[in-house]
Amino acid sequence: MSTFDIAVLTTGDELLNGELADTNTGTIAAILTRHGYRLRCSLSAPDQEKEIEAALRYLTQHVQAVIVTGGLGPTGDDLTARAAARALGQSLAINDEALEMVRAWFRNRNRQMEPTNERQALLPIKAIPLPNSLGTAPGFRLQQGDCQLFFLPGVPSEMKAMFEQSVLPALQALNPGRSALQQRTFKLFGLPESRIDAMIPYRELPAGVKVAFALDYPLVVVKLRVAGDDAGRQLDRAEALLQKVLGEYIMTRNEETPEGNVGRLLTAAGLTLSLAESCTGGLLASMLTSQPGASAFLERAAVTYANSAKLDWLRVPLSLLQQYGAVSEQCARAMAIGLRQASDTDLALAITGIAGPDGGTPERPVGTVFLALASPDGVHVKGYRFNGGRQKVQRMSAYMALEWLRRFALRQQQEPLKG
Repeated sequence: MSTFDIAVLTTGDELLNGELADTNTGTIAAILTRHGYRLRCSLSAPDQEKEIEAALRYLTQHVQAVIVTGGLGPTGDDLTARAAARALGQSLAINDEALEMVRAWFRNRNRQMEPTNERQALLPIKAIPLPNSLGTAPGFRLQQGDCQLFFLPGVPSEMKAMFEQSVLPALQALNPGRSALQQRTFKLFGLPESRIDAMIPYRELPAGVKVAFALDYPLVVVKLRVAGDDAGRQLDRAEALLQKVLGEYIMTRNEETPEGNVGRLLTAAGLTLSLAESCTGGLLASMLTSQPGASAFLERAAVTYANSAKLDWLRVPLSLLQQYGAVSEQCARAMAIGLRQASDTDLALAITGIAGPDGGTPERPVGTVFLALASPDGVHVKGYRFNGGRQKVQRMSAYMALEWLRRFALRQQQEPLKG
């Protein structure tokens, strides 16, 4: 072959019946892409020896490297090593080096090793063990003709560490000198994918820079990719063009998170924040506090789900609730005002709405959400109609609130609060 094609084979019934999502293929593909390799295909096989064997036979005839994940545990449904031996015409035997790896894992943690764990050292006779610093199952490596095969555990954290420590260096030794692909990733909020695509100045992009799209609801992911010695400078130019036409909609860059960026902006601006969430049930607070340093800006957060909580904690007038309802512009405003008075924070943000699937009316259908932001400059309130099921409505509401906070903090850098 003129190319160096790589395939991934994941094993496990749970991947094929919907119990678990396959994240290993994506992780492997991302690492390979960053290093200039091509993932030609991926397959999934159930926990059946003959199915795994058939997949291995097929792949070894079509690619130069196969990366297999799963089926290396100590239980009866861990059949990958046996299937590999059958596919490559080898016998199984206890591998002394692999057995010592298993024993050392338990010994180093002062834990008793079960007799069944010895099965993890039962490998094809020509296998070369691969160390696993995070788990009990050693990986192993085999060769069939011109094809190299690497077998890794299915646990994502173990798989990723072993891939980076053992498999990637082996691939680079087998096929060196590849021009690594460099990438910059941007997540945008507030524009549909088609509109973003129309705004990108493709004709002005440096030669070789490719644009790819993905969705991370409700964000649109834009990826700039290019290979070569001048990749960094080309990406700088492409990023500058993207910032020029879409900068105000970019929430994150590369490994950043929206909630992390909002936290950093609020902290840099010296702003304190309190939250009152109804339909989102604390989702926004959870996102913000998932990032280190949230205590620098977040003073308190309340899930004021029932009307009684809005009355008791936020001092929303009963007459207002009776006249306008909990899902209304008036209620959102009162929630934000009451929260800011109680917390004495610079900003108080309130969310109230109908996430569904029930509770909607002709006047207030499912997906109706009101946001309110109280600050020394006043109170800003706006209503939305979000589409989708309950989780989508909640997620969209939380991201819209993040966007409000992001833009407020950015404006604060240029226009100080009134006090």
